[in-house]
Amino acid sequence: MALVNYTVVNRIAYITLNRPEKRNSLNPELVNDLTRAFTTASSDQGVKVIVLHANGEVFSAGADLAYLQQLQNNSYEENVADSSALRDLFYAVYTAPKVVIAQVEGHAIAGGCGLASVCDIVYSVPEAKFGYTEVKIGFIPALVACFLVRKLGEARTKELLLTGELVNAETAQNYGLINHLCDKDTIQQQVREHAEKIAGETSSASISLTKELLNIAQNLSLEESLREAVNMNAAARATDDCKKGISAFLNKEKITW
Repeated sequence: MALVNYTVVNRIAYITLNRPEKRNSLNPELVNDLTRAFTTASSDQGVKVIVLHANGEVFSAGADLAYLQQLQNNSYEENVADSSALRDLFYAVYTAPKVVIAQVEGHAIAGGCGLASVCDIVYSVPEAKFGYTEVKIGFIPALVACFLVRKLGEARTKELLLTGELVNAETAQNYGLINHLCDKDTIQQQVREHAEKIAGETSSASISLTKELLNIAQNLSLEESLREAVNMNAAARATDDCKKGISAFLNKEKITW
């Protein structure tokens, strides 16, 4: 049985965690399969939006128990290699040149919460709980910290990572961890409609360049980020999408993306 299912419908790539009997817990095979799926979707010109979701009642419970036991016997070099694989997954999700939507229909915990956190837009059912519980087992949420402090700021990140407490979906939304709350019987439709709206109303080139700019701007001074924005603005004006969009706007024509 495949650990990750991958399908494309109406320019939307659906990447599905498919390990429900293990609460979609992360092991090396699943991490590698997810990375490959995101790499495929990112390079597919027929894909404009990526939706990440999961089969079963839990989005992801974090690291697999057997995997955690194995870590105790790993050498430092083996742990570096293993951690690098998870880093590659988070980076592939975060820097994907497409809009990435997480559809969370169950608890997202530890690494599973990290996986949802690095997506661009997060939908969740009210029943889901979120949290980074690593400190409760003597571990650290090292990789997600690098992304979460960008998303939530230092104060919220410290509260979540240093306490290891789980929060409900409403609190997660108030913190800025998730964007939309939807009932379980409507979340699939709402995510699909939002994804189709993005696919139909936005330029692929614009999305890619905007995400690239947002990703690098946070590491630069104001002057440096403005300099980079000027360069990217000029590059964007030379794209076929920009020429097409401006022409359609000036001629009062409907743009078909």
